[in-house]
Amino acid sequence: MFAVIKKELKSYFYTPVGYIFIALFLAVVSFVFYQYTFSQRYLNFEYIIWDSTVVLTFIIPVLTMRLFAEEKKSGTDQLLMTSPKSIVSIVLGKFFAATLVVVVALLCMFVYYGVLRYFGDVSLVEPLVAMLGFLLLAMAYISFGMFASAITENQVIAAVISIGFFLVISFAQNYTSFTEMFALTNMFRKFPQGIIALKEVVGYTSFILLFNFLTMIILQRRKSVK
Repeated sequence: MFAVIKKELKSYFYTPVGYIFIALFLAVVSFVFYQYTFSQRYLNFEYIIWDSTVVLTFIIPVLTMRLFAEEKKSGTDQLLMTSPKSIVSIVLGKFFAATLVVVVALLCMFVYYGVLRYFGDVSLVEPLVAMLGFLLLAMAYISFGMFASAITENQVIAAVISIGFFLVISFAQNYTSFTEMFALTNMFRKFPQGIIALKEVVGYTSFILLFNFLTMIILQRRKSVK
């Protein structure tokens, strides 16, 4: 798994993909930060994080669209399928590599907290909990993005599927027995308040496990055919 993580991180940072992701993320965060601090004079870092979650809908597919679709289109997936690495290690390696890119972006984002801290008395607990929720939301998006990339060989189609799905579930505001685990933005609401609720953590974890598992099934079926 660690070999896969290393390979994927190189593909992110030896190409523009990782830098584009971080640049787009920080551009949105910078805009939100300006609106809160300079326009509204509001020193609340956790709600800057809250308003920045919308960008995940459009930039997570930048990370995930190529993970399997590119290899399938170029034919290098045959090497992947016949390698001694297990399907589990391949999927988890790619998943954690994409997650690490998000972690790097979050660390860059934390600079804004330092600015707020310098000019005022800003709490640390709520921002850290909000960043945890943001990371869980991003990981959930990554897991679906990988699934979308696994079912097509076209990166653009994978990105469109991901963005479409993220937009649809963003409107799933009413919790029901079926849609509860898909209302990902609803699950995030308590984190900016400094609350780590077990229900939300389990919800994110279940979503992540579900789509990582579905991705593994797709790859296993493809491997058995080959």
